[in-house]
Amino acid sequence: MPGLSVHVVDVARGTPASGMRVTVWRLEPGGARHRAGGGTVGDGGLLDDPALGGGTLAAGVYEVELAAGDWYRAQGLALDEPAFQETVLYRFGLADPAQHVHLPIKMSPWGVSIWRGR
Repeated sequence: MPGLSVHVVDVARGTPASGMRVTVWRLEPGGARHRAGGGTVGDGGLLDDPALGGGTLAAGVYEVELAAGDWYRAQGLALDEPAFQETVLYRFGLADPAQHVHLPIKMSPWGVSIWRGR
């Protein structure tokens, strides 16, 4: 099925990042950003947003924005102000909107790993 799925796991604690706020932006050639979707990560670690599936995304450049600092604070973790990873932005290209792009995201308060899955 075409679209985008996002799965976020906190590898420092070994748990899904349930409740983390995620926003997906579409970038225009001139640099303007338009919200393509988003929401909060569910109990299993997946972002559930119908706006990101079913072939609704056009070819182009996108950004995934993770509210990491806010989420780690909500988990009771003491962070520097500002946090090392206050907001994590990942920019990627979607060349073929008929394909499904899965973004597995493994993170801690001090690092992040993102790649394209299927």
